[in-house]
Amino acid sequence: MTKLVKDLMHPGIITCKPSTSLGQVAVLLNQHQVHALFVTDRDGRIMGIISDFDLMAGEWLSSDSESLAAMRNVTAADLMTHPVDSVEANIPLAEAVNLLAEKIVSRLLVTENGKPVGIISLSDFVASIAHEVKTKRETVGDVMSDAILVCRGKTPVVSAARAMTSAGWRSVLVVDSKGKILGVVSGYDLLRFVKEGADNKQVVRDVMHPALTIDIHASLREAADLMIQNHYHRLVVIDKDNPDAFPLGAISSFDIVAEMASPDSVWQK
Repeated sequence: MTKLVKDLMHPGIITCKPSTSLGQVAVLLNQHQVHALFVTDRDGRIMGIISDFDLMAGEWLSSDSESLAAMRNVTAADLMTHPVDSVEANIPLAEAVNLLAEKIVSRLLVTENGKPVGIISLSDFVASIAHEVKTKRETVGDVMSDAILVCRGKTPVVSAARAMTSAGWRSVLVVDSKGKILGVVSGYDLLRFVKEGADNKQVVRDVMHPALTIDIHASLREAADLMIQNHYHRLVVIDKDNPDAFPLGAISSFDIVAEMASPDSVWQK
């Protein structure tokens, strides 16, 4: 039986008002452990969406006291993305996968007859792989990205936020002078600086968290399981026989979605 968007979506949406400050948006994202909020008007109609990426852009724009004062007056309505990409609840999942890959977005608003009823995100698709794929089809090495975003531990937080925003990545890998993995800095690690502000004295080694690694020969199913269990969107790919060497690449939830969208995928049959 063909699975539909409504079979995988999360019912309901988390919202904020257009006048919500960036600091309060950060609080709501952290409180609900989500990557984005829908911005609604007084009648509950969706105006746009604001994500952790938007907050990162706001954070590095507030690099001095004058800019920070200005950014503190910026609201969700000022930084939100609109219009919001949406998908009907009753369409096949494969069509939603194609839409995610085409739009290069992390989530879609789910509607029924135009009325918002939920949200479907990359994490939901990753979870579906872990539950639906019965046998090993591909290895991490087959679908990983060879290019990775890296920095040194002494890199200022502001510089890391700027690099992440420019590259469109949710995280940056922190390595030492020999390429050994020290940790990773994600959008969540930087959220607090939206409220507190950041300067060049704050460096990534002070805010990074441990990187999650996976062997290049591991199965796609193993990668999906590891992401779900740890709530990570990206894994660092290594050679388990030489774990301290420079990483070989990264595999993200986007890579897995691209695999699902490929013509020979089980999702396209």
